[in-house]
Amino acid sequence: MKQLRIFLILCSVGILSSFTTGQSCKYANSNIGYVKTEIEAALGMTDLQLSRFHTFKAINAIEKSKNDLEECGCEYAIDNITEGSEHLKLATKTTSIASTNILLNKALKETIATLESLNEHDSHGSNYGNDVLSLNTVNLNNESKSTYEPPSEILLRKKVDSSLVNYRKSLENMVKTVNCTEARAFANRVYEHCEQQLLKPNLSEGKKYYNLKTKEITKKALDQLGECGK
Repeated sequence: MKQLRIFLILCSVGILSSFTTGQSCKYANSNIGYVKTEIEAALGMTDLQLSRFHTFKAINAIEKSKNDLEECGCEYAIDNITEGSEHLKLATKTTSIASTNILLNKALKETIATLESLNEHDSHGSNYGNDVLSLNTVNLNNESKSTYEPPSEILLRKKVDSSLVNYRKSLENMVKTVNCTEARAFANRVYEHCEQQLLKPNLSEGKKYYNLKTKEITKKALDQLGECGK
């Protein structure tokens, strides 16, 4: 009986950690995407102070992403973004746009490599040990495996997904009926707001998931709108 209790505890810990890890990787991916956007904005500046402004925003975003990166456990991503952060810090100390851009371009490549590492995280290593993995999966007709998720987390995600149904429909209707420039401006505001929210260090799991899903829905609308005839 005692051994059974220990086994169940290990299962529970493994299940919870696998769910948390997966979500942390998604949040880290979102935040590093924001870092990439700010570096690209810095590279587009001809004024050194404006370039530094966007560079500092990128550095700050990396700092706020550390917890999620650590929980995600992707060492490749952590190594790449650490290098990128160092190049960004050096970029804030240069005295010319030319030298700044050299460092920013290095940081951009490392940030892109970070995103690629996060996207390929499952292929270069499991989020948890093989022993835990075997506890978290069950055989179905000896053909497939499925990962169990805590009911509370599943319920939370279902509630958020349900709350966003009308937003998704409204956005789809806006893409079809509203002037492209106005629709894109609105969608951009929502997208940027979600990015800012996801950078907050003490955001609850529910708010994190809400902003992540809102950002994903809005990104699809932005892709559909394109560049509005440009």
